[in-house]
Amino acid sequence: MNTILHKSDSRGHANHGWLNSFHSFSFASYHDPDRMSFGVLRVLNDDTVAGGMGFGAHPHSNMEIISIPLYGDLKHQDSTGRKAIIKNGDIQVMSAGTGITHSEKNASQKEDVKFLQIWVIPNQQNVTPRYDQITLDPKNRHNQLDQILSPNPEDAGVWIYQDAWFNLGTFEKGTKGAYEINKSGNGVYAFVLKGSFKIGDQEINHRDGLAIWDTSSFEWTSLSENAEILLMEVPLG
Repeated sequence: MNTILHKSDSRGHANHGWLNSFHSFSFASYHDPDRMSFGVLRVLNDDTVAGGMGFGAHPHSNMEIISIPLYGDLKHQDSTGRKAIIKNGDIQVMSAGTGITHSEKNASQKEDVKFLQIWVIPNQQNVTPRYDQITLDPKNRHNQLDQILSPNPEDAGVWIYQDAWFNLGTFEKGTKGAYEINKSGNGVYAFVLKGSFKIGDQEINHRDGLAIWDTSSFEWTSLSENAEILLMEVPLG
């Protein structure tokens, strides 16, 4: 098993006042040739948006865009006419395909909203743009991994045009587990949302990312109470 640790304080950072954003991979003005992506996982941004502010209407094409609110609510609007509120506990996905314009704004005028903005390069080009949003049940991830995204519309969670699987879990201290790779040749990017974990011989803490590849499985242990982790399995080529 090969790994690369990305410490939280090594991420790119941009504070625009209304937006405080940390970039695990090169994005906007942050450019690191060694941190362009992890396989098809192109963007992992940890964004905090001030009350009453947000991302105005802007276009995307041929990208799978996933949003996961960590606290607060997002107000979504797009060129298909869809309007939605994405709450903490939800996951949203857009397949931009041939092109979609959207805005994501803080639904509150006073409170911050924090969310993960994730981009995955698709395995199909120029598909019809689509949108999906579901509410996750936190009980499904207590001391176990809960699949929140896959390539299969019939599976648990949302789906995207890529052989990718995302799992989310919240664990009591000392909980042990193992992850089995779904597709040979894929790797996993483990991102700690809260607390600390040990994967193999590597300890990872709050907002650290660990790239894992050249293995069919790996074991992990929660090192703190209510530790939360997001595992993103993606193709590497």
